[in-house]
Amino acid sequence: MKKMFVLSLFLVALTGCSAFRYKTLTVATGNATPGAGSSVTFKGKLLPLEGKAIRVGDILPSAILTANDLSEQNIADTRGKVRIISVVPSLDTPVCEQQTHALSENSGDLDKHVQFITISMDLPFAQKRFSEKAKIHNVLFLSDYRSADFGLNYGLLIKPLHLLSRSILVVDKNNHVRYLQVVPEITQLPDLEKALRAAKALI
Repeated sequence: MKKMFVLSLFLVALTGCSAFRYKTLTVATGNATPGAGSSVTFKGKLLPLEGKAIRVGDILPSAILTANDLSEQNIADTRGKVRIISVVPSLDTPVCEQQTHALSENSGDLDKHVQFITISMDLPFAQKRFSEKAKIHNVLFLSDYRSADFGLNYGLLIKPLHLLSRSILVVDKNNHVRYLQVVPEITQLPDLEKALRAAKALI
C-alpha cells in the first residue's frame, strides 16, 4: 500500500503556516486516463470524464480561466517558467485544502524557480478568500467556473458534478507537458513528491 501522506510539525513550523493541520491522507499510486470515455471514482463510485484528453508530451492547450480579480487568463500564456499545475475539485474540501497547502508550503525554495498554479471550479471570490485566510502567496489561483474551458480542453471535467478531476501537471518553459497524474480515486492526494522532482529536473 502506498505510503501515507504525513508531514511533521517541524516542517509545518518552518513554513510559517502552522495554523493549518495536516491530516494523514492516502497518496494515489495510479494514474487515470483523462478524456471522454474514461472515468475516475469518488469513494468507489464511477464518475465519467468529458473533454479532449491531455497527454504527456502535448503542447499545453489553450483554456480561458478567471483570475481572482475577474480578469481572463489563458493558461497557455503562462509560458516562460516551469509550472506545476495543481487541479482540485473544490478548495472547500479537506483533501483539496491539504493538496493546496502542501504545494505551497512543502517545496523548499522551488517556488523561486517554478510557478505554482491551482485551478478549480470555485468562484474567484472563494479562491481569493481561501488564499488570504490560508496566507498562501506563492500560488496563482485560477477558476474554471465560467465555461469549464480548462476541464473540456484537458479531458478533466467530471460532467455529472461539473467539477474538475484531481490532477497535477508539470509543464516546461516551452509549454510542453512533462508530467501528468490524474488521480483515479478523487478522495486521495496526487503524488506531489514525484511532481516536485519532475519540476526540479526541468530547471
